[in-house]
Amino acid sequence: MKLMGIDVGTGGTRAVILDEKGSVISSATAEHTAFASPQKGWAEQEANDWWRAAREAIRLALKRADARGDEIKCVGLTGQMHGAVLIDDRDEPLRPSIIWCDQRTSDECREITERVGARRLIELTCNPALTCFTLPKILWVRKNEPEVWLKTRSVLLPKDFVRLRLTGEKSTDVADASGTLLFDVRRRRWSVEMMAEMEIDDRMLPAVFESAEVSGRVSKAGARETGLREGTPVVAGAGDQAAGAVGMGVVRAGTVSATIGTSGVVFAATDHPALGPAGRVHTFCHAVPDGWHVMGVTQAAGLSLRWFRDRFGAGLEDGRDPYERLCEEAEKIPAGADGVLWTPYLMGERTPHLDPHARAALVGLAAIHTRGHVIRAVLEGVAFSLRDTFEIFREMGVPVAAVRLGGGGARSLLWRQIQADVYGREVETIEAEEGAAFGAALLAGVGCLRWSSVEAASDEVVRRAERIEPDQKNAALMNRQYEKYRAIYPALRALHIA
Repeated sequence: MKLMGIDVGTGGTRAVILDEKGSVISSATAEHTAFASPQKGWAEQEANDWWRAAREAIRLALKRADARGDEIKCVGLTGQMHGAVLIDDRDEPLRPSIIWCDQRTSDECREITERVGARRLIELTCNPALTCFTLPKILWVRKNEPEVWLKTRSVLLPKDFVRLRLTGEKSTDVADASGTLLFDVRRRRWSVEMMAEMEIDDRMLPAVFESAEVSGRVSKAGARETGLREGTPVVAGAGDQAAGAVGMGVVRAGTVSATIGTSGVVFAATDHPALGPAGRVHTFCHAVPDGWHVMGVTQAAGLSLRWFRDRFGAGLEDGRDPYERLCEEAEKIPAGADGVLWTPYLMGERTPHLDPHARAALVGLAAIHTRGHVIRAVLEGVAFSLRDTFEIFREMGVPVAAVRLGGGGARSLLWRQIQADVYGREVETIEAEEGAAFGAALLAGVGCLRWSSVEAASDEVVRRAERIEPDQKNAALMNRQYEKYRAIYPALRALHIA
């Protein structure tokens, strides 16, 4: 028995194949065309490019595993959340998908809040109206591109467009649907009330399933394009954060993950829909039945380091990973970056500011500072932004017994230590940090009854690899730096710079 997980990310689509014990036997990634930003704050991608990348990644993963398509027992899907894929009556995209980090919908968010009421919106969806969510994007298209809206027959999330191409079915899962602002998170169903308030036809929305439920089977066309066997079951899967949490063992209250990818997410499993003060964190359904999660999001976490790399280079080419070279420069700089601070608001910010117009800032530069100081400030600034969520969890009473690191922030020894120092607590890594695709494959294993539950799959497969203790001297310094960091945003807002 082999299982496959497919992750439709921002930068690329990844396919992972597991054996029946849950061990990774192959993986492959096909990059996406970089997202387009036609105007400041806009972010769009072509849905058909996701499908092209998915086909390539699936075939390459099969080749690397020396496996036939008919050896894959079940497939799980995951991917970037919140995107709006508008398709016509021929199941073709009508325009580029407006993706998660797009910030154009401030007016639509105000409209939703005024129309529904801030308090009632929380009652109906457990979340406030934010520019990242899907509903404001739908309203923007309806208002600004009426000719597109007139032809729209269905609205899908990114991974679910790949599901449509793979199976012919229009389906989603409770975790991904939670990020649309059209979903009743408490009751785990589409919100009839929200659809009525916003005049959205329920026939436009996909069927919704629990994450490990079979949502469809590979179609004849899907099999032809991917090499998978026709009829292979495909489970609903989950949005990337919930799937990634499954793959990191964050399936019960008390365990928290801090994952740095393009965005940065601090994710806590809960046994009830925990609501954050002022909506600064998101409350969504988890991939675990009768489970929920609360999470804070930094829009441009890993993106901050990539932005620096793309704009200013990664140092002398020596065959190593460019991020390894950047971290090596930063490692030569003392903790605190000799006073340099970075606020990572390149794409506005969600947690804690809920401000799509926030802007990044590099503060405290002097003539003595070098590239290494700036890189170290970026690494520390991203960790400070994630600490904001830990502070909100503390206010909410969300238990934090263990913190597991994931994504790029877990691969760098320096960034791991920075996070331990900034959070002021022990952090840990796991043996096989394969990201959301790994969690999607575990969900596929539950769907085909390899494991009896999501918790059982996670308990059997996920193993802790390393613990990192904070350096007490550096942690005290990071506390002082964090207080300065927190003062930057309101200062810039007051000066109308942000």
